[in-house]
Amino acid sequence: MNSGGLIPLQAQPGGVDFAFFLMMGAIFLIFYVLVIRPQQKAQRERDARLKTAAKGDDVVTAGGLHGRVVAVEGEVLEVEIAKLRGGEKVRVRVALNRIEALTKAGQADSDDKTGKETGKEKVGASKGGES
Repeated sequence: MNSGGLIPLQAQPGGVDFAFFLMMGAIFLIFYVLVIRPQQKAQRERDARLKTAAKGDDVVTAGGLHGRVVAVEGEVLEVEIAKLRGGEKVRVRVALNRIEALTKAGQADSDDKTGKETGKEKVGASKGGES
């Protein structure tokens, strides 16, 4: 039988498939641009915002406690969460990275007058069901 002078082409065994590596590189690049970079940017903004925590700011902890900052000691905040009868105050120490929301001291009063809640900024990323 005459094949008409055509030689069937076959893939070389053991050859490197550069298309595979190119496709994997493209997938990683897309993943980096759409997921990793925005998450790193949000984390940097959150860290910068938390570093501005000062006395008088309102906070919400990861455990759901609402309180007011009374002292800042490095990476630990002392938060007043309740006032008891007789003038006693309940205070807890909270690690800075366990703060979920931070409202600056002057913003809460002006927002209450206008009826807006724009002063409350959530500083943590959504955890998708994780507490």
